Amino acid sequence: MDDYIIKRFDNPDEVREFDKGKYEVINLPGMTIGKATYYKGWKWSVDVSPLSGTEFCETEHLGMVISGTATVAIEGEPVREITAGDLFYVSQKPHDSWVVGDEDYVSIHFAGAEKYAD
Repeated sequence: MDDYIIKRFDNPDEVREFDKGKYEVINLPGMTIGKATYYKGWKWSVDVSPLSGTEFCETEHLGMVISGTATVAIEGEPVREITAGDLFYVSQKPHDSWVVGDEDYVSIHFAGAEKYAD
């Protein structure tokens, strides 16, 4: 095993593309990190649901928003917005999400990346 590994999202190990967005994946020993980029009009239940086979996202997320604004919508709970600089955790409870405004939304994911949009 290497004593150190350096990777960049400029050259990800995998890119999962879907309507109005993409999810880039970097694999490291014991950890998979994802970079989500969603464009204006992106909505999980419309653009990613057909790939996952579930109505809503059921992946756990732990990450940080780099730019833009998106929602987290869990049934029975208030819709919340996350924006640049926010650290976030979302459980596996089924949830939807969509981009708010005209700016692309970009976030880095430290949990759930190995199976998101796969």
